[in-house]
Amino acid sequence: MNNLLITLFAYIIDRIFGEFSFIKHPVIFMGELIEFFEEKFYKDSITRGVLLVIFVLSIVGFFAGALYLYLDTLATPINIFFSSLIASMFIAHNMLRKSILNVISAKDKKAAIAMLVSRDTEDMSESDIYKASLETYGENLSDGVVAPLFYLALFNLPGIIIYKAVNTMDSMVGYRNERYENFGKAAARLDDILNYIPSRLTAVLIMLFAKKRNIFAFYKDGKKHESPNAGHPITALALALGVKLGGATSYFGKLKEKPYFGEGREEIKPRDVTEALKIL
Repeated sequence: MNNLLITLFAYIIDRIFGEFSFIKHPVIFMGELIEFFEEKFYKDSITRGVLLVIFVLSIVGFFAGALYLYLDTLATPINIFFSSLIASMFIAHNMLRKSILNVISAKDKKAAIAMLVSRDTEDMSESDIYKASLETYGENLSDGVVAPLFYLALFNLPGIIIYKAVNTMDSMVGYRNERYENFGKAAARLDDILNYIPSRLTAVLIMLFAKKRNIFAFYKDGKKHESPNAGHPITALALALGVKLGGATSYFGKLKEKPYFGEGREEIKPRDVTEALKIL
């Protein structure tokens, strides 16, 4: 029951206050740990990548466990209050919503979307920009909101903190390129495993809130994504809005053929983005 209360309060705190700009975000510390290991011990090796995961999770897990045990010695209301406050720092719904809204309102929309995606933005049409916004929102709703809440509800602070450490490793080294293909493989695979249930849960929630009759209709297109997880919430969002996401996308100067997700019109409009934020 305490875990559920902490999960609820943490979500509410994030929705109201967002990030606490007056303190250094704990994810920055995680990033510094990853950078330290990479600078000192990088090698184009899967084994070295496994050691990165062990190194980061050992340190993060120790502090997360110690924090949990300390808070558990406090009176229950105080424990719930501080646990909720700390947990809210690992939830990104407020920041995600603001980032997506900023793309709609920005004068230079290409610059705004470039802050959120890795795809090429120079030749994007407005429809392409809004499509990228929806795809980013769908994927990050799982990684940045539902998954952290899921592990918080199950395992309290250690759950959300360790999940965020894995997710941060994946975002920093989990790329399929010359430098990280081997070194980042362990982090990427672990992130895939941890996001397996939350990504599908996110898709089901989107379908439920959009009042779709077949709440599992997302699976047909969602499984086409090269990621085992990202395609499901993206497809669910497309079905909820009656649009088609995905398709050919340019990365680093090369056009990549991607499958389509969802059914409906291909032209994405600003109202589709605002409607997505209303649904969720």
